[in-house]
Amino acid sequence: MPPLYLPVMDLELRHLRIVRAVADAGSVSKAALTLGLAQPALTAQLKRIERVLGGALFERDRHGARPTRLGELVLARARVLLPAAKELQDEAVRFAHAPTPGYRIGATNGPILGGLVDRLAAERPVSTYTSWSSHELTSMVELGRLDYVLTGACGDSGTPTGSLVWDTISLDPVFCLVSENHPAAKEKEVELSDLADEHWAGTPGDGCFADCFAMACARAGFTPGTIYETDVPTCTHLAQVGRAVVLCQATHQPAQGLVMVPLAGAPLRWRQLLGRHPTAADAAWVLTQAKEAHRDAIGRSPTYNDWLTRNPAYGTTP
Repeated sequence: MPPLYLPVMDLELRHLRIVRAVADAGSVSKAALTLGLAQPALTAQLKRIERVLGGALFERDRHGARPTRLGELVLARARVLLPAAKELQDEAVRFAHAPTPGYRIGATNGPILGGLVDRLAAERPVSTYTSWSSHELTSMVELGRLDYVLTGACGDSGTPTGSLVWDTISLDPVFCLVSENHPAAKEKEVELSDLADEHWAGTPGDGCFADCFAMACARAGFTPGTIYETDVPTCTHLAQVGRAVVLCQATHQPAQGLVMVPLAGAPLRWRQLLGRHPTAADAAWVLTQAKEAHRDAIGRSPTYNDWLTRNPAYGTTP
C-alpha cells in the first residue's frame, strides 16, 4: 500500500499575523481574544503553523507564551513583511480609486521640470518629488514609487546602467555665473584658465560632475580653489557679492545682478536625461514633452542662443 501523503499547508500572511498576535499578547488565550477566535481553534492553528515551519515557535507554560529561537526568527521577518504588505495594499487601493492615472516624476536640480509639468498637467494629474540624489530617485523608480526621473550626468559619461530605460533629452555646455561687476561679465566667452584664481560654487549631487570639473581644470593648467557646495540661493548670493563663480546649466535664468558667461570650447558638458520604469505610460510622448520643455528653456536664454549661433556645429541633442 503506497504511503499516505498529507497536503502541506502554505504559509500565508494571516499565519504571520497569528504569530505576531501571540507574541504581542504574551499568551495564546489573550491573543485569541484579540483576534476574536476561540482559544482551542487558535491553538490548533498555531500547531499547524509550527508544523509548516519545522518547530515550536513558543514555549508555553502557566506564565504565558515566549518565543523560541525559531519564533524570534519568524517574528523578525513578520514585522518586516506585514507592514510592507499593508503598504502595498494601501497603495494599490489608492491607485485603483484614482480618478485618472497620472505621472509621478522625480527630478534633481534643473531647468526642465517646470516646463515638463506644465505640459503633462494639461493631459493628466502630475505629482513631483525632488532630491539632490539621482541615485535615490532612480531607486524610487525601480521600486515603482515614481514613473519617471529627470536628472543629468556629465556629457561624456553616457547613460546610467540598471533596470530603467534612459533617453537623452539634450547635451548642453556648462556656463558660469559671475557678478555683473566681474571682469568676465563683459566677455562673450571666457577661457576656463582665466578663472584659475577664483573660488567656485555649485549645487550638490551624487554624480561625477565634481571629478569632471577637476579634470577640466587640470587640462586648463590649474587646480580649483575653494569649492562651495550649497543650495541655489546661496550660490546666487556668493556670485552676486563676488565671492565665487557659479557653474550652471546653459539654460539657467540668471538672477538680478548676475551675468551668465560661456566657457570657451565647452570644456564641461551636461547631459539631460529622462529615465523611466519599463511599465511607465506614454513613454514616447513624455520624452517629446521633455525635449519641448528644453527647447522652451533655450528660447528664454539669450546667452545660450547667442552661443549656439557662434557654435552651429555643437547642437544640443546627440
